Amino acid sequence: MTKTMSFYGCDTGQLAEEYGTPLYVVSEDFIRERCREMKQDFLQRYENTKAVYASKAFQVLEVLRIVASEGLGLDVVSGGELYAALQAGFDPALIEFHGNAKSEQELRAALEAGVGTIVVDNLSELILLDQLAGEAGRVQSVLLRVTPGVDSHTHEFISTGQLDSKFGFAVEEILGGVAKQAEDSPNIDLRGFHYHVGSQLHDNSSHIMATEIVLNMLSELKEKNGYEAREINCGGGFGVHYAGDPQRTTVSYFMDPVMKLIDRFCSEHGLVRPTVTIEPGRWVVGEAGITLYEVCSVKTNAAGRTYIGVDGGFPDNPRPELYDAKYEVEAVEKHGEPYDQLVTVAGKCCESGDILLKDAMMPEIKVGDTLAVLATGAYNYSMASNYNRIPRAAVVAVSDGKAKVVVKRESYEDLIKNDVL
Repeated sequence: MTKTMSFYGCDTGQLAEEYGTPLYVVSEDFIRERCREMKQDFLQRYENTKAVYASKAFQVLEVLRIVASEGLGLDVVSGGELYAALQAGFDPALIEFHGNAKSEQELRAALEAGVGTIVVDNLSELILLDQLAGEAGRVQSVLLRVTPGVDSHTHEFISTGQLDSKFGFAVEEILGGVAKQAEDSPNIDLRGFHYHVGSQLHDNSSHIMATEIVLNMLSELKEKNGYEAREINCGGGFGVHYAGDPQRTTVSYFMDPVMKLIDRFCSEHGLVRPTVTIEPGRWVVGEAGITLYEVCSVKTNAAGRTYIGVDGGFPDNPRPELYDAKYEVEAVEKHGEPYDQLVTVAGKCCESGDILLKDAMMPEIKVGDTLAVLATGAYNYSMASNYNRIPRAAVVAVSDGKAKVVVKRESYEDLIKNDVL
């Protein structure tokens, strides 16, 4: 029986008709469910813990409002993300500022705003931050980012824990004097360390291995300098469900063994157990979103491949071309019909590589039909562009069967408003 696809109580066909396509649709209910899972299975289960949302995954004011209302902290990685967070009313004391190449302007903005923690990535940043904090008359809490040298077996572009990485200090650098320099900096309060092994992971072994490496580093620091860390941030990277991937992992799957390891190690080595922080992003919003498209063309070429051309593509979702990301797709008006046609869903850009899904099974599709690509909540809107002068899509938030626009669709006028003749 044919029926229209529903998403958190909203008819997706009606959403496409009312708000136009391409259209990002995000579920407030799903985001709140993930925030509450973190609170129940991590923050309430373990004392002295924190959770922050890695907002680069999907940073619009409405999502920030939702996260703030759930009592979580926030991870930002640029001056723009910090500005948006402050505009959304986020408590700056709950913000962590990450990034491997922070400008002086960004560091000044973070200090002026009263950002709670700055994650320092390199020695030049540490020196500059100490100077700027002194000029501002404050002592800034920092974590040093550590590269633990762990291969997380994910796509090389989202693997961050290996030694040959643009991020952070090697353990040997921390032990060789970087930690001591941070301790001795008069305007720096070294709270501890941050590490992140990669993204979209379904195996907890790299988290466990990295944690063990960092704990051994903490033990050596205590023996060498008498320094005891008050916080370690284990990062995020918890996997979600895309086409061909396992189901979404749980916080407990990753953090229960990590917390057991931390508690045991600290007890055995006479360390005070530090605050433990996690910072998932994709895991919070990835499956909260779908993208709706209108079919503009259907053709079968001389090689026998059937192409479904849609009114979006690379500008609203560059991940298939960047990471060979795989998605699942639904025919909105033909939900429940047999998916027995092999097709390739192509974007509208003048690029051969603008392919959203290759060799997907679909029902018979016609021009004017609506397609829904699933699990587009993370790194779609946040990586969107105006390539081919295509306006960015609108974002609609849904909750309990009601929908509202939270980001307006760009116009052609928006595309040239900053051009100068």
